[in-house]
Amino acid sequence: RLPLYLRCLNEMRSDKDTCSSEELAEGAGVNPAQVRKDLSFVDPPGVRGVGYDVPELRALLRRELGLTKAYRVAIAGAGNLGSALTMYPGFTESGFEVVALFDTDQSKIGTSINALRVESLDKIDSIVETKAVTIGVIATPAEAAQDVTDRFVAAGVRSILNFAPAVLKRCGGVEVRRVDLTTELQILAYHQNQ
Repeated sequence: RLPLYLRCLNEMRSDKDTCSSEELAEGAGVNPAQVRKDLSFVDPPGVRGVGYDVPELRALLRRELGLTKAYRVAIAGAGNLGSALTMYPGFTESGFEVVALFDTDQSKIGTSINALRVESLDKIDSIVETKAVTIGVIATPAEAAQDVTDRFVAAGVRSILNFAPAVLKRCGGVEVRRVDLTTELQILAYHQNQ
């Protein structure tokens, strides 16, 4: 939940100096006791009855989450989802810079999306190295996802965010996170019918 608390802090007014666990809980959709418990693991300076120092807590959470440096991201798949991800301004604001976009569709290769040239997937090795990419995003059809994963791993990428509706074979030393929108919608549908 730490990233969620950081987002809540980032959305607060710039002139707000302190916030309570109740305010964070409301923004995060949890109860205040959960906020205090979660934050106790990072030992933030809070004052009972006053709250947490917003800039200090923000800096503490950024440090704890490893967000004190910028991360360079490559996206495989220049279709609707890949294009939307490329244009999303929230990545830059959070320290993630999209520096490469790949596709296999010859009609897309060489075009630009948000001032970023779509490159052939065959160039993944050299571009990942020259642009110092640390995170790969897969926004391809399911049948291409494993091949793209293998290429990212071979190029040296050690963190992958998978939007493709496919379960990827694990590669040692590589962190893979899966975002399956269909599964999430199915979970909502289940709850809707209860």
